[in-house]
Amino acid sequence: MSILGGRKQEVSFSPEPKSGRKYVVLQVMLTEKVLGRGSDNLDELEDVINQQADKGYTLHTLTTTNSGNKGMGGNVVQATMVFERI
Repeated sequence: MSILGGRKQEVSFSPEPKSGRKYVVLQVMLTEKVLGRGSDNLDELEDVINQQADKGYTLHTLTTTNSGNKGMGGNVVQATMVFERI
């Protein structure tokens, strides 16, 4: 990710669920702002959740893991989400 350039896609999708699949697992890499506090890409996380809701899934479980440092002080947190068909 470049400070001046465009943001690299930080979402990893499982394959489109096959017919009858009850669960979908997705991962989003949350990057800490270089300046200030909070995450730099919470909108991506919100978009993923809303996209799955539009497909008929609800967020079942969300876990986070610290995935290291992106340099210049910003941490990277991996958010893994399990969605359940409603």
